[in-house]
Amino acid sequence: MSFKIESRKLNLWYGDNHALKDISIGIPENQITALIGPSGCGKSTFIRCLNRMNDLVDIVRIEGEVLYNDINIYDKETDVVELRKSIGMVFQKPNPFPMSIYDNIAYGPRIHGVKNVDRIVEGSLKDAALWEEVSDRLDKPAMGLSGGQQQRLCIARTLAMKPDVILFDEPCSALDPVSTAKIEELMDELRGSYTQVIVTHNMQQAARVSDFTAYFLLGELVEFGETKEIFEKPKEKSTEDYITGRFG
Repeated sequence: MSFKIESRKLNLWYGDNHALKDISIGIPENQITALIGPSGCGKSTFIRCLNRMNDLVDIVRIEGEVLYNDINIYDKETDVVELRKSIGMVFQKPNPFPMSIYDNIAYGPRIHGVKNVDRIVEGSLKDAALWEEVSDRLDKPAMGLSGGQQQRLCIARTLAMKPDVILFDEPCSALDPVSTAKIEELMDELRGSYTQVIVTHNMQQAARVSDFTAYFLLGELVEFGETKEIFEKPKEKSTEDYITGRFG
């Protein structure tokens, strides 16, 4: 199996709080990997390690390695801006920029020197299954879109940067069931073209969308494997307890 990202003995502290403990895991290329576990278990902290978002927190200390295409992203030579271009992130709450729909998508490519962005805007919105809904109002404020549309706009904004990997940190937690279904359909359509990692509290969502699942508990990786195996034949009792609702 080919891994796009691999962590090796990854440890993270928030001050004195040891939040991630010796996390070693390979994220399979062009598959969807779900991270599950109760609140505070470390799954969001871990996903933010994969494109160095935790660098923005002053009290964080990190040890270990995260390999992306076999290169440790925590090397001093790493260009973090380029890293986040390759490993994009979609957050829990939709966060469109206070500008037009068009300019939201064009913003990143323009910063990187792209002059003609029309094709990128259209292609990204089509890839995010949003083009047909907004093609006649690209000059309108992005903040006027519904919550689900805003989240797909944020995905389109990420796709416009031509990433290798897309990280989703609970992307549907603020959305209604119809919008959630559209995001899940979109993730399925992107499968095979992008490596995707999703943090979710929704067991049904993890079972529906992911190829692989990792169960975190108290900062430790308890179990990792194919989603079908994790949900139907978990090796660890604590995994079974969490999935069946007896714990967490």
